[in-house]
Amino acid sequence: MSDKYGGGQDSYCYPGSDVLRNKLDIRDDATLSEAERQLSAIAVEEIEFSPPPYNLAYLQNIHRVLFSDLYDWAGELRTVGISKQATRFCQPEYMEKEAGKIFKAMAEANWFEGMNRGELIAAVAEAYSDLNVVHPFREGNGRTQRILFEHLILNAGFEISWWGVEEDEWIYANIAAYNCNLGPMKQVFEKCIGHPIQP
Repeated sequence: MSDKYGGGQDSYCYPGSDVLRNKLDIRDDATLSEAERQLSAIAVEEIEFSPPPYNLAYLQNIHRVLFSDLYDWAGELRTVGISKQATRFCQPEYMEKEAGKIFKAMAEANWFEGMNRGELIAAVAEAYSDLNVVHPFREGNGRTQRILFEHLILNAGFEISWWGVEEDEWIYANIAAYNCNLGPMKQVFEKCIGHPIQP
C-alpha cells in the first residue's frame, strides 16, 4: 500500500497501512492529521524567536518541539525517499549537504537584513522553494519550515502572517517552484509579508 507521498510501504507506517506510526497509536489518517494539527498548534507556543544564525539543526529543533508528543522520530531527518505526484524530494543521503548550501547562501545574504520589501519577497521565495525540495522530515515539513521563515522575516524587520494563503495556493506555488517558476511563490509571500516593523 502506498503512503500519501507515493513512496510505497515504509518503516514509518503501520504494516499494511499508509498511517504513520505514532505515540497515540492512531490508525486512521484523518484522525491522525487532526491530532497533528491540534498538538502542533499547542506546541508552537513553546517556540520562541531566536535571531540568526540558522541551520539545519535549528530546523530540526523546531520540528522536535512541534511533533515530539506524536512521533518518536520528531526532529530526526528522514531515512526514506519520498515524492508527491511528479515532485521528487531530495534523497536522504544528500539532504544535509543540500540544506547546508541553502543556509550558507542565506548567511551570505546576511539573513536578508537590510532588504526592502520587494527584495525580501524575492529572496524568501527562492530560499523557501529550495528548502522545500530538501523536505528533511517524513511529515510536518510545511509547518516546520514556515516557523523558520517567520523567524527569518521577523529578523529582517517585517511583519509576517500566513492567514491569507489557502492550502491549494501553497501546493500550487511549491509545484511551480519545483519546475523553476518562482512567480506563484512570490505571490504567496507578497500576501504574507507585511509592513516593516516599527522600532
